Amino acid sequence: MDVFEIGGIAFHWLDGGVTNMDGGAMFGVVPKPLWSRKYPVNELNQIELRTEPILFQAHGKNILIESGIGSGKLNDKQRRNYGVSEESSLKESLAKLSLKPEDIDIILMTHMHFDHASGLTEWKEGQLVSVFENAVIYTSKVEWDELRKPNIRSKNTYWKENWEPIEHQVQTFSKSISPLEGIEMFHTGGHSDGHSVIRLTLGDEEIIHMGDLLPTHAHYNPLWVLAYDDYPMNSIHAKQQWIRPGRWYIFYHDAIYRAVTFSEDGKVQEGIKRSSSTLP
Repeated sequence: MDVFEIGGIAFHWLDGGVTNMDGGAMFGVVPKPLWSRKYPVNELNQIELRTEPILFQAHGKNILIESGIGSGKLNDKQRRNYGVSEESSLKESLAKLSLKPEDIDIILMTHMHFDHASGLTEWKEGQLVSVFENAVIYTSKVEWDELRKPNIRSKNTYWKENWEPIEHQVQTFSKSISPLEGIEMFHTGGHSDGHSVIRLTLGDEEIIHMGDLLPTHAHYNPLWVLAYDDYPMNSIHAKQQWIRPGRWYIFYHDAIYRAVTFSEDGKVQEGIKRSSSTLP
């Protein structure tokens, strides 16, 4: 389990699962000769994407960013289509920190696609229940509304199994919200209509989690957006607004870096690499 400490806060990456998604879809209209220089691709044209929630403690609270892909939630076809090589083992990760799921107080969800939200619920004695039964779960109102009433496109990633058991725990917001001092969420849209980014202010340090607007360090270029993005122009505008030199960016999906800062020309200036990464 990797740990990154900044501003007096330790960030822990939990074992939330691994997917291998089509590289072309993950980089949209960008030609493969360009994006493959920045992120490794396998013989099936797939890139490795982690789904590893980020745990930190602030103001006496245990806080989780995203929830992983869960365990026992996907059928064989879904595991094949999404290239799932590992499912979640969040409880084991938490146990290493002397924590249990019921110790989580707050969960910050940039959006509720299956690869971010499946870890919120689990099967127990034949029924789906909340994994983090004592947590307040934050997501934007737009995201929450579409999750419950998806359209013809989004119904493939918004599953009732991921929201029905946690409905009573969810707190939504319109433009922004600050669950605790120094912790803010902002509705951006783009990847999904309700997508949000998370900003943590720790003294002089600013740490940003951009969810799937910046799924990996290789997506720095504002124009490099996903084919999965429902509103790509909104993604571009949000990236132009939020990506700045000197800030730390932490990742849920990146298989190479846990956190980076960027230089003015978009190169990784400082980088905290995954300790167990086998990728170059």
